[in-house]
Amino acid sequence: MSQPTFSFTTTAQEVATVFAKEIQGKNVLITGTSVNGIGFETARVLAKHANLIIITGHNSERLKIAEDTIKREIPSANIRPLILDLSSLAAVRKAAAEVNAFPEPLHVLIHNAAATIGPFKLTADNLENQAATNHIGPFLLTKLLSAKLLAARTAHCTPRVVFVSAKGHIFCNGVNLTTLERPDPGSHESMDAYFQTKVANILTGIELSKRSKGQINAYSLHPGIILTNIMHKGDVVAGLKKLEIMDEDGRPSDKKYPWKTIPQGAATTVAAAFDPSLNDKPGAYLDDCVEANDTISPHASDSGNAERLWSLTERLIGESFTF
Repeated sequence: MSQPTFSFTTTAQEVATVFAKEIQGKNVLITGTSVNGIGFETARVLAKHANLIIITGHNSERLKIAEDTIKREIPSANIRPLILDLSSLAAVRKAAAEVNAFPEPLHVLIHNAAATIGPFKLTADNLENQAATNHIGPFLLTKLLSAKLLAARTAHCTPRVVFVSAKGHIFCNGVNLTTLERPDPGSHESMDAYFQTKVANILTGIELSKRSKGQINAYSLHPGIILTNIMHKGDVVAGLKKLEIMDEDGRPSDKKYPWKTIPQGAATTVAAAFDPSLNDKPGAYLDDCVEANDTISPHASDSGNAERLWSLTERLIGESFTF
């Protein structure tokens, strides 16, 4: 079969149709699946082919709306809602215990959820909220579900972990390990904190692939610039105006960077989760549905940075993550 041609305008549905055979029979967990987001669109297109889609969110009402919306369109979809608050380590452990009690193995874990970009806020675990939700919580969840992922491994299937990162990782100087360990309200800048977590996503994908030695393949990606729920909250608009991604009136501006629709934005996630040509590229970073390692900033691809971040994150969760 010739390699499919994907581009900036490719939609998630188009990618799912190409890889329908790979998606068939698979069990997938996706974090952050509120309607009008790329996590929801990812769940919707995969639900047509997959055996089981576990959708997550910290708001039970929004989770129910997402489940009902998918089931109305795809009555045969096997959707299982899971309450998950990634900002709380206790809540992550509770949700992981629920998933581990499910009878099915887990073929793909997609880290899509992200915290609202906003002022400095500490979690119950004394972690900065964005760092906890976007990096530390997902790291712990991956660790706790690793046995479930390994149980899906066969001669023809290597389980995958997908991190939705962002091209914006280039706008910071890497992860500040000092403030990750000891959050400092004085030096907190909300957009910078967000970009640091996106660096952390890429580094974790690289290090997870390395440490698992072929047992689990991890990938990270840039979904594109998309008008989703998160774009209307917190300090996002001011930050995007500064980067000229939005105009003075807070509307999308394609002066510097073109915008994608939600269906286009979810496409790269589906490719990262199921494209078989990525089997021999563990740790790869994707953009527009294809491998784009050459576009990663040096601070987000440095193996030393990846190792240091991994070790510190183990310390922060109080558990070591080994295979």
